Amino acid sequence: MSTSYSYLSNAHPEFIDSQYELYLEDPGSVDYGWQKFFEGFDFASSTRQEGSITIGNLKEIHVLNLIDGYRTRGHLFTKSNPVRDRRQYSPTLDLENYGLSDEDLDSVFQAGVEIGLGPAKLRDIVAKLEKTYCQSIGAEFRYIRELKIHDWLRDRMEADLNTGNYSIEEKQHILHKLNQAVVFEKFLGTKYVGQKRFSIEGAESLIPALSELIEYGSEDGVEEYIIGMAHRGRLNVLVNILNKSYSDVFSEFEELYNPEDDSFYGDVKYHHGYSVDIDSEKGKKIHLSLCPNPSHLESVGPVAIGKSRAKIDGKYGRDHNRLATLLIHGDASIAGQGVVYETLQMSELEAYETGGTVHIVINNQVGFTTNYIDGRSSTYCTDVAKVTGSPVFHVNGDDVEAVVYVSRLAMEFRQKFNRDVFIDLLCYRRHGHNEGDEPRFTQPKLYETIAKHANPLDIYFKKLTLSGSVEANLAKKMEKEFKKTLQGLLNEVKQAGKAVEYKFGDSNWKDLKLDGAVDWDRSPETAVPDNVLRPLADKMLELPEDWNFFDKMIKIFEQRKVMLETDRLDWSMGELLAYASLLAEGNPVRMSGQDVERGTFGHRHAILKDAETEEEYTPLNHLTEGQEKIEIYNSHLSEFAVLGFEYGYSWSSPHTLTLWEAQFGDFVNGAMTVIDQYISSAEQKWRRFSGLVLLLPHGYEGQGPEHSSARIERFLELSAGDNWQLANPTTPAQMFHLLRRQLHRNFRKPLVVFTPKSLLRLPEATSSFAELTEGRFREIIDDPLVEANDVRRVLICSGKVYYDLVKAQQGGNHKDVAVVRLEQIYPLAKKQLAALKTKYTQARDWFWVQEEPENMGPWPFILRHSRKLGLMELNLISRPESSSPATGYKIRHREEQAGIVERSFAAVNSRERELLNKVQ
Repeated sequence: MSTSYSYLSNAHPEFIDSQYELYLEDPGSVDYGWQKFFEGFDFASSTRQEGSITIGNLKEIHVLNLIDGYRTRGHLFTKSNPVRDRRQYSPTLDLENYGLSDEDLDSVFQAGVEIGLGPAKLRDIVAKLEKTYCQSIGAEFRYIRELKIHDWLRDRMEADLNTGNYSIEEKQHILHKLNQAVVFEKFLGTKYVGQKRFSIEGAESLIPALSELIEYGSEDGVEEYIIGMAHRGRLNVLVNILNKSYSDVFSEFEELYNPEDDSFYGDVKYHHGYSVDIDSEKGKKIHLSLCPNPSHLESVGPVAIGKSRAKIDGKYGRDHNRLATLLIHGDASIAGQGVVYETLQMSELEAYETGGTVHIVINNQVGFTTNYIDGRSSTYCTDVAKVTGSPVFHVNGDDVEAVVYVSRLAMEFRQKFNRDVFIDLLCYRRHGHNEGDEPRFTQPKLYETIAKHANPLDIYFKKLTLSGSVEANLAKKMEKEFKKTLQGLLNEVKQAGKAVEYKFGDSNWKDLKLDGAVDWDRSPETAVPDNVLRPLADKMLELPEDWNFFDKMIKIFEQRKVMLETDRLDWSMGELLAYASLLAEGNPVRMSGQDVERGTFGHRHAILKDAETEEEYTPLNHLTEGQEKIEIYNSHLSEFAVLGFEYGYSWSSPHTLTLWEAQFGDFVNGAMTVIDQYISSAEQKWRRFSGLVLLLPHGYEGQGPEHSSARIERFLELSAGDNWQLANPTTPAQMFHLLRRQLHRNFRKPLVVFTPKSLLRLPEATSSFAELTEGRFREIIDDPLVEANDVRRVLICSGKVYYDLVKAQQGGNHKDVAVVRLEQIYPLAKKQLAALKTKYTQARDWFWVQEEPENMGPWPFILRHSRKLGLMELNLISRPESSSPATGYKIRHREEQAGIVERSFAAVNSRERELLNKVQ
């Protein structure tokens, strides 16, 4: 039947009658809604009298409006909140608000057909609507535009009446999972009083819900689940869903660690991840993994989804129904954290979709100490779901069977429509934000109610006992036996005193290793033989003749062919040939970011479009038989979520070159949470490894404060223990070898590349083809234009400023000044730096030259480490200290840049100047 009867609300009887006359003559002559309305009722026999609509027939319409009201607004009047009274909304679903009264309750209405009852008394219609839409579950779905989805949800719920019809065995399983959840938390609370564990108490029904969701999904083809969640209830999920041993958790509470493993710094117990293979109740193999996460709420969402996409792409042949992502949120964080919106907007984009995510909100109705009325403006914390037309089920956490039912329904929906779906688990937090807090400071009345409120296990046991479903002493017996088991395991842990061992990666990482100090002395060979690379270059520049490419695009490709002929390759050629060679070697390449298909500065043009049809052509995917594919996607306007996604992708795809490019390097600011909490530190915290590449356009061209600096200094502040690589290459060949090096080592580290802007087309910033077919990435490039014994001053720099310095060096015939490029800023090539000091023995002045202000850029790091390593006494030439990265005035920029170059080649060196000042 019709999905909405809003068109009936204000319809006049004469108008309805006229529509019916038209319908009888030609059903197609009236709107679709009227067609469906008239199809459902025999107006000729039961609703027409002498050519007009009667009062009785109007009541049929009123009943239809009542049905529509329950479907649309029933969620506002549910019994879904276990510890608070629901807000009173107006208008209510009372009969009088729909032109009906109690006198109509025993009247039979044809409208009963609409909800599957056939002609039925109004009281029976209302009873079914109440049971479906206004008990422990409230459903929001009427805003969904796709009729097939809308109708499926409606029919599914109205057929089931929100009841599970569970067998005795199923009820005992639910009871068992509830017992595990409740007793485990109580046990920890008594053994580790006051220690933070962010217990799930008040929301224990999450555990049987997850168990059912995983089990139910496995019957519908799901082989793997990737879970992302913050700390609330995490320990309980780890042990009672992922089967992490209770002993390991106890070891973490006992703070046991291995002091000999300095490379592993660890994290608090409620941040760790875990993965395991389990068997379902029916013998299906299921892989479960819980992503590690920091305390930065909701940041794990895009990471988990990115990891899922990598496995869907690589392991499951793009079959979304074989892997599902589960994200568990808090009510305050899902409403308050913008990354949730950024992530949700990815759900149906080609670059990021994973076949739908099941979102579960642990709705404690309080955020830290903030009441929900102060934590959001929306009616529900889940209202962000409406952005993408995702259904939301609000469910009372005390009604565990309703929670389990909703879990089944959500999983069934996800598998059928591959769309996101939300479960709003209304519950409470029995303790404060953590077990050391006193919640009565800020919510005294609420916590007076909570203190008297029975836990979900006791509530469910009472329900089962009253229905005769279980033995009266079963719950106490289950609790006693489980406590005994936990106590025995705790005793063993205390006696053994053994720390938890955290494994290196997963099966995808089996042929890779941890890096060692020797790995950083010199880069591996990454050259590609001429007879291999040149055919790839030719093929890459070959455009199909039957396409209508834009004239300027054809010209660009012709210019690239000229580069090959003249043996001067620009930046785009170096970068694209790196991808081409990796693809030909069997390594996939994936890149996303804002405008990456053509490149922010129009240098890449990796995807071309037919000028007439806009069909896409990717030259790199037409190189040779058996090659891998490059996938390159323009992202939506997000840094946080997109970088998180690509980082998660790199967790599960160590043999894919995964790249994220910022539109300008400055915009990486919007993703610093991912950089601080994951990329820079995950290896030391969680033994999680990544080969993700960040491309951050950096360089001072007078474009102002937000288009100059990728904040090199911030990355260097986070650099320790060889945790990643920071490079500022100055030639296309260097970029070529740097990208290839990423997959040609037998270990993985994140790579941050400060890429150029003006150098993309600078004639001096080119490379010969031979530089790609020979050699490797050079961490330091010495000055080839000077004689060591003639050098009195050494200028060490990084990036674009080199070309300004070398131009002045050659123009002024400064044979006594060497200009050295530091291409890899971190890890520092210590031996190669030391060799410079040995080589330039006659040098009296050593300067670090940078474009960035004195308090920014590499200088603070370089100064600290040059002294720490005893390499050389460096002085600085730079812009003065500033709170802003760059000036917004182009003329001032030019003056500053000229000043840096002028000071670099001042006729009197610093020591001579000091002596001269003393004499004066």
